[in-house]
Amino acid sequence: MATRPTNHAAWLNAPKEPFTISAAPFPEPRPHEIIVRSQAFALNPVDAFMAKKGHLITSYPTVIGCDVAGIIHAVGSAVTRFRVGERVIACSDDLNSDFRITNGCFQLYCAVAEGLTVRLPDSIGFVQGCVLPLGLCTAATSLFQKGNLRLPFPQLKPERTGKVLVVWGGSSSVGSCAIQMARAAGCDVATTCSERNSNYCRELGAEWVFDHGKEGVVEEIVKALEGKELLGVFDAVFAQIKECGEIARRLKGVKKVATVLVGPPAMVVPEGTVPDGVEVCYCWGTSLKNDDVGPAVLGDWLSVALANGSMKCKPDPEVVGRGLEALQVAVDLMEKGVSAKKLVVEIS
Repeated sequence: MATRPTNHAAWLNAPKEPFTISAAPFPEPRPHEIIVRSQAFALNPVDAFMAKKGHLITSYPTVIGCDVAGIIHAVGSAVTRFRVGERVIACSDDLNSDFRITNGCFQLYCAVAEGLTVRLPDSIGFVQGCVLPLGLCTAATSLFQKGNLRLPFPQLKPERTGKVLVVWGGSSSVGSCAIQMARAAGCDVATTCSERNSNYCRELGAEWVFDHGKEGVVEEIVKALEGKELLGVFDAVFAQIKECGEIARRLKGVKKVATVLVGPPAMVVPEGTVPDGVEVCYCWGTSLKNDDVGPAVLGDWLSVALANGSMKCKPDPEVVGRGLEALQVAVDLMEKGVSAKKLVVEIS
């Protein structure tokens, strides 16, 4: 009988304390779970939010972490789409009411949901692949779920519709994924970012790029898109709901603003922030595994799109260190803010 590997994790033992690296239980997969041997982690704003503020954490000690790339070590009894030894990227199942410490990604071996796992083409390295999972899932729920913007699902050979999606914050991780998936859904994309990231957003496929720090940017967007049919506005960074609402009000088409939840459901925009007649909807990235969006995006489309290059692993990774010990450095840097890049820790 094979010897079980030793697992270690980056533990949070109390609110706002730094990570402690020590032994962790080896995960046993539930029927629809996959055990991943971690090769690289990507850092998300929510990771710093949890580690530095203690928000969203209900008990300690715990293991957090949303994005992982690695190799399948074991599969649960009901898993049919994956096999041991395959290279994958995955997002932790943070909506699971039965969340276990073994579900946090910041450990050498973690348990992830089959429905939040994607096969990684051999042409893409673990460091590159790990930048995608949470950002992509968050963008996908906003763009494609019923109750959100409900765009057509992405296709490998999309037909252009001439209709426009506005993405506020296109150089963010979520925004980068939103631009690419909206293009794959046949949409034209207008986005905002800082001036230094304008070429980056154009390379992702945005037809119109506006400087979000420029005075009068809302007026500039409305004028540029006059006569176009709007499919909605997506605030990818939960930053400018008021401005997004004004854009939706003034353009013809869908009067809806989708945005991300960055904390508990109570953290929503105050009533009156957007104009009357404009709806605001909120997404939580991992919820797509419970509806038709997960299979359509993660199952049918993404692996092939990654392999043929039509979907790129963006933003580019910046490796800040190797080993679990480097996670604290990454979280400290994430708290300060990053732009058009993704902080990554590689497991040597």
